[in-house]
Amino acid sequence: MQYQAVFFDFDYTLEDCTPAIVAGFRYAFERMGWPEPGYDQVRHTVGFTLEDGYTALTGDAAAENRARFRELYTEKAGPMQVETAQLCPGALELLTALSRAGVPAGVVSTKRSDTLKAILEARGALGLLASVTGGDQVNKPKPDPEGLLAAIAAQGLTPEQVLYCGDTTIDARTAQGAGAHFCAVLNGTTGAEDFLAARLPCEHIAPDLWDLKQWLGLN
Repeated sequence: MQYQAVFFDFDYTLEDCTPAIVAGFRYAFERMGWPEPGYDQVRHTVGFTLEDGYTALTGDAAAENRARFRELYTEKAGPMQVETAQLCPGALELLTALSRAGVPAGVVSTKRSDTLKAILEARGALGLLASVTGGDQVNKPKPDPEGLLAAIAAQGLTPEQVLYCGDTTIDARTAQGAGAHFCAVLNGTTGAEDFLAARLPCEHIAPDLWDLKQWLGLN
């Protein structure tokens, strides 16, 4: 394989946490006096920070309300995510194959690092990863490449040596900003046509993680 490490976004790339995310949004919206958001409306905010997801659905950009939303969302969704999150089909097999090949794998996500680690550990995947970088560990969220660049540097590598995989154009812009290679994964709400229309550098568009594993030449 041509890459010295492979890094992944988390939500809708390696894992599906939709029930908890939707429940968290609805819980917070109800307590803040907003109409209940639709299931698909919430799904389309995955990849944003929580605060930006709130603003996208309400139009409310007040800092105190964005902070209050995060607090309420976490109250409901925090415990639920660990209980209900499911790895995407092929995720465990892909991470296992990378580990067997001696290729470091890592997660770079906007989700908090403690939540990421708890979910991964509960599903037997944490030990397969060389690093986990959450949104609480950076000053600027994706598409700023801060988190990805830090994860790459921690492996003693340069951006052109690694592949970043994600399900949104935010992830594609993150890879571009870092100078890393990018592979789109169609586990989320962004279709192949969206990646093509964005005209961002993309080595491959994988319909699922089984395809990604095969494309990487892993057994």
